[in-house]
Amino acid sequence: MTPSATVRYPLVLVPGMLGYVSLLGYPYWYGIVSALRAAGAKTYAVQVSPLNSTEIRGEQLLAHISDILAKTGAEKVHLLGHSQGALTARYAAALHPEWVASVTSIAGPNHGSELGDYLAHKAAAGSFTETCLRLLLRGCVRVMGWLEQGYKGPPLPVDIAAAHGSLTSAGVAEFNRKYPQGLPQTWGGEGAAEVNGVRYYSWSGTLQPGITNRGGNRFDGPNVACRIFAKTFRREKGQCDGMVGRYSSHLGTVIGDDYPLDHFDIINQTFGLVGKGADPVRLYVEHAQRLRDAGL
Repeated sequence: MTPSATVRYPLVLVPGMLGYVSLLGYPYWYGIVSALRAAGAKTYAVQVSPLNSTEIRGEQLLAHISDILAKTGAEKVHLLGHSQGALTARYAAALHPEWVASVTSIAGPNHGSELGDYLAHKAAAGSFTETCLRLLLRGCVRVMGWLEQGYKGPPLPVDIAAAHGSLTSAGVAEFNRKYPQGLPQTWGGEGAAEVNGVRYYSWSGTLQPGITNRGGNRFDGPNVACRIFAKTFRREKGQCDGMVGRYSSHLGTVIGDDYPLDHFDIINQTFGLVGKGADPVRLYVEHAQRLRDAGL
């Protein structure tokens, strides 16, 4: 029997860069939305621009929140954001804290991504590499638009340069100066648990040889990609999930920062192929129970 996770407010799941709701029936939050709903939580997976600045994505998220509040009659929502979705959720909560009960950052680059910094150096604006990467990403977004079945709204704007800039250390530092809610005051520490009536939480994973490269990840291409991407890290070498550093992910109350999960395992991708002994879906249900126990 699924344990109860009947929270007071709806859960809104916000995807990261190149995120989606459902491609030909295949969900971004693989097995997560269904598990949360089975546990009694009203859960909504929303779509924002797959490639754009955090602020543009945040404005789109605010429109979704307004619609969900009107549809459900709820006073507030819980925001759970993966990767850039965490920054997107932080933006929405900073502008309309009265609409948001909590923000949960899931592998969020809250201090930027060293992978983003590496690409900014190796694929500088105007370079041949940058041109090829831009064409590839535009092609991906176009194909995703054709396959998307979970979002029925108007076409969403794309700005690849703004998306990349929003994830570099410099870009996130500028964002943090405007929206510091929940950020730690010291590197690797915890941030304020509550700001302007909004609770802040975070969790993330790290690549762990012998664990994260075993189990289903032996057959999972994104895990291989994460191990390659991890080689670009210097400050958090050996302490990242392949795309986001362990300490860079910290926000508010840190539930955990070293789960044996890569950047895609943490949303139960691909098809639930995750590392040895990992159970990412359980983390979401347990968090819903945590919010319920907090009266939220």
